[in-house]
Amino acid sequence: MTHRVAFSIIYAPEVSRHVDALEAKYHGVIQRTIHEQLSFAPGKQTRNRKPLEDQPGPCGASWELRCGPANRFRVFYELPPEAREVWVLAIGVKDRDRLFIAGREFEP
Repeated sequence: MTHRVAFSIIYAPEVSRHVDALEAKYHGVIQRTIHEQLSFAPGKQTRNRKPLEDQPGPCGASWELRCGPANRFRVFYELPPEAREVWVLAIGVKDRDRLFIAGREFEP
């Protein structure tokens, strides 16, 4: 049996402001998804988790996790080398081809 080692999840200070801009009814689903998807193997690409290869995401994030109803929420995170940590750098809402973080449109 393979032993799974958990990753620590660390939130950047500004993430609380990002979450406050979202409807409260979605806070729980976002928190659960982050815990379920990023506690083990956060660097493994899946259907809803992928590396950002073309350009870094918000706050220099190199990974994106899609979650919530119709995958409308985006969690941007970084995996420091040699560490068992996940740094959650930003949480936003995707509306068609636009991304909003803390109520403001993100412009790459």
